[in-house]
Amino acid sequence: MTENAGQTSITNDADAAETTPLEQTRRRYTDVMMGSAPPPLRKLVRGEGCHVWDADGNRYLDFLSGIAVNALGHAHPVLVEAISKQAAAVAHISNYFASEPQLALAERLQRLTGAGAQGRVYFGNSGAEANEAAIKLARRHRPEGTLVALHNGFHGRTVGALSITGKPMLREPFEPLLPGVEHIEPTVMALESAFDAKQPVSAVFLEPIQGEAGVVPLSDEFVQAARRLTTEHGALLIVDEIQTGAGRTGDWFAYQHHGIVPDVVTLAKGIGGGVPIGAMVTFGEASELFKVGQHGSTFGGNPLATAVGDAVLAEIERAGLVENARRRGEQLREAVLGIQHPMVSEVRGRGLLLGVALAAPHATAVANRALELGLIVNAANDTSVRLAPPLIVGDAELEEFTRLFTRALEAAA
Repeated sequence: MTENAGQTSITNDADAAETTPLEQTRRRYTDVMMGSAPPPLRKLVRGEGCHVWDADGNRYLDFLSGIAVNALGHAHPVLVEAISKQAAAVAHISNYFASEPQLALAERLQRLTGAGAQGRVYFGNSGAEANEAAIKLARRHRPEGTLVALHNGFHGRTVGALSITGKPMLREPFEPLLPGVEHIEPTVMALESAFDAKQPVSAVFLEPIQGEAGVVPLSDEFVQAARRLTTEHGALLIVDEIQTGAGRTGDWFAYQHHGIVPDVVTLAKGIGGGVPIGAMVTFGEASELFKVGQHGSTFGGNPLATAVGDAVLAEIERAGLVENARRRGEQLREAVLGIQHPMVSEVRGRGLLLGVALAAPHATAVANRALELGLIVNAANDTSVRLAPPLIVGDAELEEFTRLFTRALEAAA
């Protein structure tokens, strides 16, 4: 029995005893958390490597990595040491000052992205913030121009990032959004038509692999045409590598697979290994667009986040995890196809960002059954199951995944 007194909710002990611990957690969650997210699947309390444990002591193989965030898995010694060491020194100083971790991470990103000495780095706190910075940069480049983005693309939920997100279901409740945005199909013909329009194009935004669309890679032809047309028309090519960056696809950044160099790349997720951080890296003349005071973030680039980011990327380099993503990704693809289940129609993606395409709209049922069996995967849409394990994944984890995923497919068929 619940009694309301102002904002206070009092629950009788007898009522609580009638519910499971998970139901109690969900009740607490809905009592305090904004209703923009569904009830939690589980209450997780700790992790180690590629596994996590819930409050009831159940172990799960994590093949989602916090949605492609936990590049080094859980509780990696490098991550733990970087957080502890920097927190004991100085965690935050505001953007009036510089810190060594900030400079070191920016220099590393200049090198890894190929932006080089002309490149510049802006730090924020999330992927959406990185894309907001890129949108403002595009407006500085050509204020009157159109922002061209792709149908089914996902760039974040803040107003600017949502404006270029190609999912009407997400946009429509918040319209009107930013003007001057055009969404097109990822075809060369559609791209050429956008540049043939009377309105000039300021920038083209694209994800090399559309993760939220079910892990759908763009073709070499399209990405290379985007680079050619933006160069010819003086527009910016802005590549969203928030989900694909930091080695996840078997190269440092997915645009490198296509043999192109962008004007801007936006990053987040895996570069922090679990600590919130976003970044925008500019190439060449795009590095000169922002002037003092035109953009900023109180927390962006603080010593704690950048120390962790630099340590995570250094460990990915040291341990050869980019190559591991490439090799293990092929093994994972072969493992899924090797199950030879009639529900599996194809495996899309690259490296350790894969989408298992299903012949029927049972992705949620597969993901739910997998969770019951001790495997965390994600239904990106009705017919696609997303796989994004930590970059440290090895033979034992792949074997465990294959066994559990086979059972999940069989149960959901």
